[in-house]
Amino acid sequence: MYRILLTWACLLTALTASAQKYEFTRDDTLRGSITPERAWWDLTYYHLQVRVQPNDSALNGSTTIRYRVLKPNQTLQVDLQRPLRVVKVEQDGQELAYRQEGNAYFIALKKPQQSGKTESLVVHYAGKPRVARRAPWDGGVSWSRDTTGQWFIGTSCQGLGASVWWPCKDHMYDEPDSMLISVTVPKELTDVSNGRLRRVVENRDGTRTFDWFVGNPINNYGVNLNIGRYTHWSDTLQGEKGRLTLDFYALPEHEAQARRQFQQVKPMLKAFEHWFGPYPFYEDGYKLVETPYLGMEHQSSVTYGNKFRNGYLGRDLSGTGWGLLWDFIIIHESGHEWFANNITYRDIADMWVHESFTNYSENLYIEYYHGKAAGATYVIGCRNQIRNDRPIVGVYNVNFSGSGDMYYKGGSMLHTIRQVVGNDEKWRQILRGLNKTFYHQTVTGKQIEENVSRQAGINLQKVFDQYLRDTRLPTLEYRMTKDGVQYRWTNCVDGFNMPVRICLNESAEYQPLRPTTTWQTLRASGANTLSTDPNYYVLVNKVN
Repeated sequence: MYRILLTWACLLTALTASAQKYEFTRDDTLRGSITPERAWWDLTYYHLQVRVQPNDSALNGSTTIRYRVLKPNQTLQVDLQRPLRVVKVEQDGQELAYRQEGNAYFIALKKPQQSGKTESLVVHYAGKPRVARRAPWDGGVSWSRDTTGQWFIGTSCQGLGASVWWPCKDHMYDEPDSMLISVTVPKELTDVSNGRLRRVVENRDGTRTFDWFVGNPINNYGVNLNIGRYTHWSDTLQGEKGRLTLDFYALPEHEAQARRQFQQVKPMLKAFEHWFGPYPFYEDGYKLVETPYLGMEHQSSVTYGNKFRNGYLGRDLSGTGWGLLWDFIIIHESGHEWFANNITYRDIADMWVHESFTNYSENLYIEYYHGKAAGATYVIGCRNQIRNDRPIVGVYNVNFSGSGDMYYKGGSMLHTIRQVVGNDEKWRQILRGLNKTFYHQTVTGKQIEENVSRQAGINLQKVFDQYLRDTRLPTLEYRMTKDGVQYRWTNCVDGFNMPVRICLNESAEYQPLRPTTTWQTLRASGANTLSTDPNYYVLVNKVN
């Protein structure tokens, strides 16, 4: 997702803190769980048709939902957030009754739903969608203007949900196999959405309709509208799966800056294909699109608003200097094509699957071009952003994510696990293996944890528990005795036994150590200090 900075970290901290005393409501359950009215049907295809009326800040249109019946049921849940409203639902030309409960609509189907059959229905809607207050963190629709006064519009909705601007099955566990997005805008504007542009239709009422087809599964929040007076140019990359098309969109007044800054896309793709495997959406291409907000990881339509500067709005979040050599939004948001869009969490409580791996991708990008030490320096420098305030894993089944530490602490966790694996090529194959095993799938965090352990040949469960589900930072406690150095893990989960590399005395070389939570003795004459390899995210404490 978009990167945090302290603003996003503070927002997630506040939200997660409130979760400790918040009593989740029926609305939270309807939004965040696989309800009986969702579970019985498998989403296979969307056709979203939406007319955008900028002067009224309004939308109207429909979503055709095609689905396969898994087991018979006559009630189907579709979601649409207020103040938008459903105006009509049809199946096979017959209008259907429905009842509304909060942002959920329960549709009463007339036709008997038979297991194995493929059916479809059309949900018509209209109204003024929620205006993004602080996109992308507090999303919705951004109604902005460019320097010429022309409309400049974008959508962003991770966490909040795609139903903030179009009717859908708004839960991350189920994705359509493909999607057609038809967007009608005033004729002087262009819409850029996901996938490939099939056609542009000139309408008699002074509008144009853009048909974009997505040939791969896509998560709901990855679907987007980008509307403006765009200029467009193209390129190609010879990648691991062959020829990948690259398309770039920017406002005319920013074209020169964008052409210069967007040259970072090819090196980024080359680095990430090395680490993670082939770009996951060759069929849909890669697009980078200027937007009126900071940016987001919309699938095959990555959005950009970093003001054509390196770093995060010109800042190096690591404080090391390495973060100023590349554009944060281009690198981070594109990294999500692998971790978010290819591998997608089933429940937002496991949002770390998106954010921890993508945070870590920044380190890997630096390493690919500047060496292993540079990448390590960056990820270690980013620890200054970690708060250790709340667990990284959120609350399941109520659409509630965990701490903002899923970024920097999650990245440091993965960097630490790499040290435990102790083989750089094996680690690279683990990352590539994740993208192959879970290609175009939704997953639980547990699946990712178990897969990494299995590929590494090491039981890493206690390591994941420590960093994802506990706020304490594991501390290697040691004391000097006449027999040598006694040591143990403390400030940690029960059974924590992560190996670590240590140095006795400042001038000595690092050596492996396998501490547990029970005191052990390392025989060493003349030792008076102990330190750990800084690549491990741990503390050291000397006791008497």
